[in-house]
Amino acid sequence: MDFFEQTGKVAIGSRLRMLTDKVTEDAANIYQLYNIDMQPKWFPVFYSLSQGEEKTITELAKAIGHSHPSVSKIIGEMLKKGYVQESRDKADGRRNVVSLTDAGRQVAYKIKDQLIDVDAAIEELSAQTQNKLWEAIGEWEFLLEQKTLLRRVMEKKKERDSAKVEIVAYKPEYQEIFRALNVEWISTYFEMEESDYKALDNPQGYILDKGGHILVALYEGEPLGVCALIKMNDEEYDFELAKMAVSPKAQGKNIGFLLASAIVEKAKSLGAAKIYLESNTILKPAINLYHKLGFKKVAGKPTPYTRCNIQMELVIG
Repeated sequence: MDFFEQTGKVAIGSRLRMLTDKVTEDAANIYQLYNIDMQPKWFPVFYSLSQGEEKTITELAKAIGHSHPSVSKIIGEMLKKGYVQESRDKADGRRNVVSLTDAGRQVAYKIKDQLIDVDAAIEELSAQTQNKLWEAIGEWEFLLEQKTLLRRVMEKKKERDSAKVEIVAYKPEYQEIFRALNVEWISTYFEMEESDYKALDNPQGYILDKGGHILVALYEGEPLGVCALIKMNDEEYDFELAKMAVSPKAQGKNIGFLLASAIVEKAKSLGAAKIYLESNTILKPAINLYHKLGFKKVAGKPTPYTRCNIQMELVIG
């Protein structure tokens, strides 16, 4: 940015283009985040058509402030994707009008959540600026360097998804999902062991009847995550955080953090002073989550699992 400090405001076009490139790159990634197959440059045309009224290319160009050739090219690309269709104007047969297809209308419905989260992320970003445009450009560049728009939208998405998560106590009806989710992740990275079968085949006897607890995460009513708090017969630790599993289709919905946080709060409510856990460093997201919760690495405790290569504890204040 030294170049722009030297040139000053005369380089505003170049600086804005650089900022535009950054936002456009994020926009492409944001579409991927919401599984929407669309190029960022299509959005003005797409949005204008999604309001329900068919338009000519000239009307579209005027509505979004683009040139006729630019809009014509975008329409051609969207035609190939199957999002729009051209037809004769019913009122004036000499004119061709463009409208969304069924596939395009499905995208228009699907994109609503994305627009909510993007709007929230941009509002948050705007609230952090305090100077006029030129100074604000520098602020935006700095803020986006610290945290990209994609990351900001992901956080907003996570906040919104988190509101749909309910943490409930284990019931016998959840035994099958408790077992299935754990078998899924263990079998993906390791092999099932004897201690796994003991806990998963009989959670009532192995965990609950011995003073332990199991929590289940429901996302819009569907059980997609589980975590156990196993009572330990140990001089140092009160409970072990174990058998934590989240469905792959719940990735990015903050379920792991909400579950683990609820388990820690459960341990606190039971008067626990220390929680213990075992894991493997290949499970980087899980290790990062434990660090985020305040767990610290310890060593030296015997373990029944061959896959365990890291032990951690949380001292509850």
